[in-house]
Amino acid sequence: MTTSPPPFRDPALPFGKRIDDLLARLTLDERIAMLHQFAPAVERLGIGPFRTGQEALHGVAWMGPATVFPQAVGLGASWNEDLVRRVGEAVGTEARAMRSRDDRVGLNVWAPTVNLLRHPLWGRGEEGYSEDPVLTTAIAVAYTRGLRGDHPVYWRTAPVLKHWLAHNNETLRDTSSASVRPRVLHEYDLRAFRGAVEAGAVAGVMPAYNLVNGRPNHVSPHLSEHLRTWTDEELLVCSDAGAPTNLVESEKYFDTHEEATAAALRAGVDSFTDHGTDASVVTGRIRRALEQGLLSEPDIDTAVRRHLSVRFRLGEFDPGLDPYAGTTLRDFDTGEHRALAQEAAEQAIVLLKNDGMLPLAEGTRIAVVGLLADECKTDWYSGSLIRRSTALDGLRERFGAENVTFAEGVDRVRLKCSTGWLQVPRAPAGGEERAVEGALDPALLTGRTDLPPLTTGSEPTELALIDWGGGTLTLRAPDGRYLSAGADGFVRASADRPGGWVVQETFTLESRGEESLLRHTGTGGYVGVTADGTVEVAAEGEGFTIEFLERGEEAVTRAAAAADVVVVVAGNDPHINGRETEDRTTLALPPHQERLWRAARDANPRTALALVSAYPYAVADAHAELPALLWSAHGGQAAGTALARVLAGDVSPAGRLPQTWYAADADLPDLFDYDIIGSRQTYLYFGGSPLYPFGHGLGYSSFAYEDLAAERDGDLLHVALTVTNTGPVDAGEVVQLYTRAVDPPVLRPSRQLAAHRRVHLAAGAAQRLEFRLPLSELGFWDVAHARWAVAPGTYELLAGASSADIRLTASVRAEGDPLAARPVREAGLDAASYDEQRGTEIVDRTRTSGDAVTPADGADEGQLVFRDCDFGEDGVRSVTVETSGGGSVELTWGATATTVAVTPAGGPYDYATRTAPFTASGVHDLAVRLRGSVRLARLTFPSAPNPRNTTR
Repeated sequence: MTTSPPPFRDPALPFGKRIDDLLARLTLDERIAMLHQFAPAVERLGIGPFRTGQEALHGVAWMGPATVFPQAVGLGASWNEDLVRRVGEAVGTEARAMRSRDDRVGLNVWAPTVNLLRHPLWGRGEEGYSEDPVLTTAIAVAYTRGLRGDHPVYWRTAPVLKHWLAHNNETLRDTSSASVRPRVLHEYDLRAFRGAVEAGAVAGVMPAYNLVNGRPNHVSPHLSEHLRTWTDEELLVCSDAGAPTNLVESEKYFDTHEEATAAALRAGVDSFTDHGTDASVVTGRIRRALEQGLLSEPDIDTAVRRHLSVRFRLGEFDPGLDPYAGTTLRDFDTGEHRALAQEAAEQAIVLLKNDGMLPLAEGTRIAVVGLLADECKTDWYSGSLIRRSTALDGLRERFGAENVTFAEGVDRVRLKCSTGWLQVPRAPAGGEERAVEGALDPALLTGRTDLPPLTTGSEPTELALIDWGGGTLTLRAPDGRYLSAGADGFVRASADRPGGWVVQETFTLESRGEESLLRHTGTGGYVGVTADGTVEVAAEGEGFTIEFLERGEEAVTRAAAAADVVVVVAGNDPHINGRETEDRTTLALPPHQERLWRAARDANPRTALALVSAYPYAVADAHAELPALLWSAHGGQAAGTALARVLAGDVSPAGRLPQTWYAADADLPDLFDYDIIGSRQTYLYFGGSPLYPFGHGLGYSSFAYEDLAAERDGDLLHVALTVTNTGPVDAGEVVQLYTRAVDPPVLRPSRQLAAHRRVHLAAGAAQRLEFRLPLSELGFWDVAHARWAVAPGTYELLAGASSADIRLTASVRAEGDPLAARPVREAGLDAASYDEQRGTEIVDRTRTSGDAVTPADGADEGQLVFRDCDFGEDGVRSVTVETSGGGSVELTWGATATTVAVTPAGGPYDYATRTAPFTASGVHDLAVRLRGSVRLARLTFPSAPNPRNTTR
């Protein structure tokens, strides 16, 4: 007798019905188990285990060797959606290929990161694409489409966007709150997520560690109010690692883990990444929340349905129909992927300045110098390099080894203490490098203990000292291994490179008279010496004197003087001073590297500075004094080849800056200030003069822009222009189209990217480009009426080569919706819907929804301004404030002022209403001053009696 397969195995049925059937077959315990990152198998139904979360930001990460593409910010610098889509396809294919060998490789990929690069000191800037939401959306859509694949039913991988929402600081990242006003929320932060979700290639999102408006992102009402309204697809919301526990432990937002877990699940978190592979902690919390009535089974079923939806789309239940199921290792590290990695690295290079020095002629004698000249750096979210190309490698290959000399520019030192010179013993042959290959959580890896520790004695070891800025040093032994603290506390020359979640290879110097203490930054301890002369990290440190045998600039000077040109390769190590968990403190290039380019320039004025970094630098002096500057993010496995081809002119650079490069730290707002409008942040609102503007980048050719035409067709704007390569070489150009409201009713961006196109044109060739823009792109969030609105008026369309290099301008007229005054008498005022503010922050009205406003932390008072408030012809005679906390609320319009005293009563969520006399009529601006700890949620204005309707 033949048994028919259950409906959930029937591919003829729609996914929804199959999921209904499978849900009904799962026991409660089996459903609860699926809510942890590591969902176990359900063997009785023939269902395998499933893991959410496979890092794949610019290649498959943490699972061993893989093709490594440029960092995400480098992909953003390409401004090329076709390229990025192909990169996504390659990464998704390699994930499938690696899974064919190792089923620990997941297909629910946690990528891309679409947090906007609002602040250049953010430590994780390397993970994002741009400071602009339109460019970020374009690149994110391309990458996720590549990851997803183009089959109408089955997905190659299931991408999850990171990190929801408004997340741009590592300092206090799990306890700080971003104060995000409605305009910034709708015009900026939400837009980066919305476009990618609406494009249909996103399987879910990951909430960020931080809070927004006083409420943790893992219980954000925006998940249901916005995210899930953008698509009919089920979206899987995966928590960030450990974040559910943070709701109680660090954030103290809930008293118990049962309350916290239930609140996160009800808010929309479907998969809990917590306590590593041990699911028992999370599942226990869920069971107890059920028992306590904090959750219902339908709450659990909703999350499980989203989990299963992803698995069905990935073809798990239809292996015979899944078009990607046949992917094997023959599809891994292919020639096509290698060529694509090089193409991506070439397209990510931005030429910042060129006074005719580049490209370099054949036969040029080149000195390539600098701390990154012979490095191919990876970051925390890189795979392990299968092959690597440094700038030195690339230049030797392109120009001939006989024409290329090298000086790293490290300081050569010896260290001495009371027991003798610091010595690195000879390492035994063999041994294994510490690596993250195949590590599901490389954060758990510790320092090596299989090599002999350092000692002290009569024979000194010469060490290479590098100062990475901020006093952070690395020390490298003659065999190329870095000094590192092992898990047993002893110091060894054991690391091939700095790395790991807690970097064990960095130190700082602390002055102690004529000596210095060597502090190990990973542990906080000090380098000391045991009684038998072994070097360790301990609470008490040994005093060292440092003997400099050679300064780095001396070696650079020798190499530079003997060459025709010098290429200084400077930048950052992605594991040091600016990375996940650590924000930068300055835009300045580290002093050690500043010394190197100055020494090179002094010895040879034909010096180019090639910055290879995860973020912008303020290099105004270098711009003023050097004939050529370039920038690239860490370019992956082909970085050196790509740089050499650009320097040689084999490729005309056409990368463009995806974020503003400011001239100095003084141009930056506070790291925690998320109000890009009020504090004039990013190219959208910045009123100063940047060092290099958003969208900037040069090439080896020139381009003419002509015949800009714009016309309105219903709800669309049709824009067209002709671009011509007027230079002598074939080259790429990124045509950028911006919009600007000419006479806006509220503060609007000075210009805002609406579209772009990267084209490659032969010398003398021309191309007509056409753009179709929804009229709604001209709009803004109207806080007075809580809607998206296009104000009537004139709008400029600006076409150019950067946000500051505008070549053509056209105007269009939009009728739009007339912007009425705020109907405050009928609708009242939500405190967070202000037009302007000073010294305030938005906080949570309740733990589940709503906003309130309070004086900013550390401020005695704050002020809100509401423009064009319509109190009616008959006016109002009183105001009712809804508040918690204590202090006062002062209302002012014209010469009239009313103060409402607020007496503390209960906790921050215990709101009460208080009414006071307040007389106003007509349309006026209203100023509201908050003092003390008061939290203002809302203002209402009861109507005044109409004397014409009064009976006697």
